[in-house]
Amino acid sequence: MIGNFLIVSICWTVYPIAMAADGEPVVHANISYYSEAVLANADDYQKSQCRLDVFAPTDTEKLPVLVWFHGGGLTGGQKDVPKFLKTEHTILIAVGYRLSPNAEFPEFLEDAAAATAWAFANIERYGGDAKRIFVGGHSAGGYLSAKIGMDARWLKPHQLTPNDLAGLVLLSAQVTTHFHVKEMLQYPGHRLLPVIDENAPLHHVSPELPPIILVLGDRKIEWPVRVEENELMAATLQKMGHPHVEFHENPDRDHGLSINGDYAPEVATQVRDFLIRFGNMLHDKE
Repeated sequence: MIGNFLIVSICWTVYPIAMAADGEPVVHANISYYSEAVLANADDYQKSQCRLDVFAPTDTEKLPVLVWFHGGGLTGGQKDVPKFLKTEHTILIAVGYRLSPNAEFPEFLEDAAAATAWAFANIERYGGDAKRIFVGGHSAGGYLSAKIGMDARWLKPHQLTPNDLAGLVLLSAQVTTHFHVKEMLQYPGHRLLPVIDENAPLHHVSPELPPIILVLGDRKIEWPVRVEENELMAATLQKMGHPHVEFHENPDRDHGLSINGDYAPEVATQVRDFLIRFGNMLHDKE
């Protein structure tokens, strides 16, 4: 563990939110996030895969938003959101994106940027605040979130920048070049050989980036070297003068960070406090 990082401890305020009849937020499902012009030239896989679900209360507005990308090594998984956040005062967006081998590099990055741009353009219709949009994900989803939130190339075609984001929520994210990207692009060397080139979030560290939380399992049982590379990113950001970076290594938690089908309580608390702190900070500035 490294010290001297901003580790936030805040009292959690519980807000009432409108729910559907079954106690869950209202779900607006299977929304295409590409424009009709793009879809006119898209194949059936892109049309079916590039969709999102919005989990939203119905009688509130100007809520913070979390755009969430699932894990699965860029080859598997399906759109979902953390269960513990479904009862929070937050709008959640679960994003589906193209997966290898049906997708070529960098189509999943293009999808992540397009879904985020959709949120900026549309989320106020669902009660969200376009000035408080976070992106996040687990594992490969964390890699996608880090890339679009740190490497300005991906949001630029949508007239957005990483600094338009409220923050990055990165759970067990690969922050060197993703191992499957290395396979797709035929990088030489061992699968675990760390590469920090333009395809690595670590290549794009800057003190001007939005707030970042890095949440990991226990390095003894996490994905190999995952904690150490995140630790390097946190240390680098801190030494550069980034004001809002958190690093959490959670003892006895593996790569999934989960217990009983949801994220472990300490992980939920870390993410929840981060969203409240920086969501409220931006709200207070308005």
